[in-house]
Amino acid sequence: MATFPSITPTYGLQKSSSPVVRKVQFGDGYEARLTYGINQNPKLFSLTFEVSETDADTIETFLDARAADNASFDFTPPGEDSASKFVCEEWSKSIPYLNRATIQTTFRQVFEP
Repeated sequence: MATFPSITPTYGLQKSSSPVVRKVQFGDGYEARLTYGINQNPKLFSLTFEVSETDADTIETFLDARAADNASFDFTPPGEDSASKFVCEEWSKSIPYLNRATIQTTFRQVFEP
């Protein structure tokens, strides 16, 4: 299992939750809700890394390798106590200044053994 490099994202990350809930609506206006599955509240993190080009290359190489083998990786989000498993299916890189780069990523939490 790969672990994301110890490079800290820039402050201002965004964390989203989308619980998996099944709903049944009845004709009289009532609604029944049921959580679905054991791990029913996965998280989605939008992270920005404003780093040197060397660190940006490290991040990009790591993400390219995960894309090649379709594997998840361990990552401890800022403010969280423990690592979770994530996949990154999309990221972008820009180079605004000499020897500086910005990588924008979206990490989606997955549940695997």
